[in-house]
Amino acid sequence: MKKFEYQTKMVDAKGIWGGKVNLSEFDKTINEMGRAGWEMISTTASNEAYGSTRYIICIFKREIE
Repeated sequence: MKKFEYQTKMVDAKGIWGGKVNLSEFDKTINEMGRAGWEMISTTASNEAYGSTRYIICIFKREIE
């Protein structure tokens, strides 16, 4: 049976009201995780007042021996 480990990363949507995701920084984060063997399996935005995004929550998994 395969076994997995999981890791959660929160990417800040900068700005006073959030919603300003720096795509190059986001790409850098997820590519670093991919090079380390992690596969992104889910993302969701944590919303604040008036629907603005404060963080993007990314969940990664990788197989363990």
